[in-house]
Amino acid sequence: MIDWHSHLLPKMDDGSKSVEQSIEMLTRQAQQGITTVIATPHFFANDDTVDSFLKRREQSANALSARVDDTLPQVIPGAEVRYFSGISRMEGLGDLCIQGTKLLLMEMPMIPWTDAMVRELTQLAGKGDVQLIMAHIERFRRFMSMDMWEQLVQNDILIQVNADFFTAFGTRRKALSLLRDGGIHLIGSDCHNLTSRPPVAGDAYACIQKKLGRDFITQMNEYGAFLLGQNNL
Repeated sequence: MIDWHSHLLPKMDDGSKSVEQSIEMLTRQAQQGITTVIATPHFFANDDTVDSFLKRREQSANALSARVDDTLPQVIPGAEVRYFSGISRMEGLGDLCIQGTKLLLMEMPMIPWTDAMVRELTQLAGKGDVQLIMAHIERFRRFMSMDMWEQLVQNDILIQVNADFFTAFGTRRKALSLLRDGGIHLIGSDCHNLTSRPPVAGDAYACIQKKLGRDFITQMNEYGAFLLGQNNL
């Protein structure tokens, strides 16, 4: 099983503070049956350059990989890129994709969505240079209409939600309904630490298996493996 959204690369952002903490987070994910973790540290174009970010990410990933053994999940570097108006014209955007793919995890700002924002997202997706994944989109339900959500899906933009969308009693039914109907594609823990924001993607997968069956989990795993193995630049 794949955790599509995490902040466990040490000292990259507001996530893991050390290699030791990252190892503990990976250990907990292994205990939940997670086999692959996409490491997606925050990227803010106003605060960093692509080159600087990639150099820091490489150093962090190398420090972690030196301590990871075969008992722990595979870690694949990526980024969580904050949207801004005009991002579709940003140079080097493709370099922030999940390593070895054209999958780009994008986080929207916590403001009401506009038609112009959705139009830029769909235009960016239509270029084919990257395949967009919208990060923890459930957070933006109050800022967007369901029509906007459906526009993203119809334009082959992938939808990622956090594990607690499935584990929280108040949203579980909605999450399962959207997943069953094709409105959700990927699940992430969005883990930052072991306390307030721990890795719990396995809990979401357990909920899905209980409600939708093991075959559904198998299909999700196969689709995730396809995206990571076949979605090459």
